Amino acid sequence: MSSRASLQKSLGIGLTLGVTLLWLMGVIASGLVAQHEMNEVFDSALEETAQRILPLAVTDILNRENRASNLRAPALKEHDEYLTYLVRDGEGNLLLQSHDANPGDFRSHPSEGFSNTPSHRIYGVSAVSETIYLEIAEPLAHRREAALEAGVALLLPLFLLIPVSFLGVWWIVRFTLRQVVEFQKSIESRGAGDLSPVATDRLPVEFEPIATAVNQLLERLHRALESERSFTANSAHELRTPLATALAKVQRLKGQMDGDPLKKTVIQIEDALRSLSTLSGKLLELAKAEGGGAIAQNPQNLVPILEMVVKDFASQAQGRIVLSLPDNAVDSFLDPDTFAILVRNLIENAIKHGDPAQLIEISMHDNGTLKVCNGGGIVSPAQLDLLRNRFVRSTTGASGSGLGLAIADAIAKGAGMTLHLRSPARERQDGFEAEINLRNRQ
Repeated sequence: MSSRASLQKSLGIGLTLGVTLLWLMGVIASGLVAQHEMNEVFDSALEETAQRILPLAVTDILNRENRASNLRAPALKEHDEYLTYLVRDGEGNLLLQSHDANPGDFRSHPSEGFSNTPSHRIYGVSAVSETIYLEIAEPLAHRREAALEAGVALLLPLFLLIPVSFLGVWWIVRFTLRQVVEFQKSIESRGAGDLSPVATDRLPVEFEPIATAVNQLLERLHRALESERSFTANSAHELRTPLATALAKVQRLKGQMDGDPLKKTVIQIEDALRSLSTLSGKLLELAKAEGGGAIAQNPQNLVPILEMVVKDFASQAQGRIVLSLPDNAVDSFLDPDTFAILVRNLIENAIKHGDPAQLIEISMHDNGTLKVCNGGGIVSPAQLDLLRNRFVRSTTGASGSGLGLAIADAIAKGAGMTLHLRSPARERQDGFEAEINLRNRQ
């Protein structure tokens, strides 16, 4: 699996996580501020309540005939108290308490001001020359519950905002990078032989240098391929013409030398020129195969080309070739001229090195698979691996340059295809088979 991530995905996830993190930090900060403000409000409520209750409690205590009576204030009805209070003297003796107060929640000795116990927040105030103390207690759990509810109230919108933010960020990123995605698809969808400039309209400024560099590279590659094709064509003409002229003159000289002892030497020169002409043609084919021009800009139907090439070999094979063609067209991005060179070399290899008494089977299927199969001896696995190299031939007495399969393999690699060589051939005990799929590209 590739470790590279999509730019849209990275930006979408990164921005969403960033927004979410900022929201969380904002919620935490808001929660802390809210908690501080609530503590101030609760403390103010404790102080205000104490100021309201203290005069009433002092009046009640001073008007008693017996201070030890009515220590618990009566409740009008049953209810839960968040605030409870005690009224004590300076020595800590209980004078009055709210109906639900627990003396254990308070400090052992009363004092003025705010203080905390493990479970309560306490506020104390005194009266009558600090002889009567009123203390009000509020459970800390009540404050924590209020802070938690405030925090939850701040967090709840975040669960809705996270997916909304993700969708919004994703849409903005996708909308912003739409031209970059189109640029990517335009490059991916074009064939390997399409060297036309890529569109740079409305690309973001950051990507314009990339598109410009790609177009410059495509232009240089196009010029290099055109130069290679021109050189190959010119070289073929410049080499073949002098060789053909020299060969014709030697043949004419040979015809005029009946009985001459030098005729044998002239025949050897003729054979050498003929071999040199064949070798030069193969070298030019190899140069074309390795020149990068194996791919066409548009797919072409290769069935008629195969049929035409096979007809050219009809006289050489003397009825040995059995051709099987598909009913439908086989379209491929392989350049038609390059395909003709590929097929020609495979057929020449089968004619030269196959058993003359056996048929040469050539077949093309609808899925684009081309097979050339001939009878003959079995090529060892060690030799089979070397046949793709230049000037390498198997143990055979047939003439040849050892370039046919090297040319075919170079064409296959240049087109992003794979040439399979087998010996013995499939479903046979002997022979040799070459197979390539003209549609499957790596």
